[in-house]
Amino acid sequence: MTRILCPLLVGLVVITSLAITLTRHQSRKLFVELQALEQRHDAMNDEWGRLQLEQATLGTHGRIEERARSALNMTMPSVTDVIIVTD
Repeated sequence: MTRILCPLLVGLVVITSLAITLTRHQSRKLFVELQALEQRHDAMNDEWGRLQLEQATLGTHGRIEERARSALNMTMPSVTDVIIVTD
């Protein structure tokens, strides 16, 4: 009985240790992937903040008016050229 039981237990211990080793390796690999994704997430959040700031800067009334004057040669109409439409 011990001739069969001892090698069987040794085999089970070896199989269990291999399974633990593979599980730890996979866990470390997934952790490294998680860290890379978190860094990417942080970088995207930084870029999003910069884009929001840029949008706020480009969307100001002064900036729009300056672009209309320089790029489109637009000017403010005189008081006599303004027509107010009411219902």
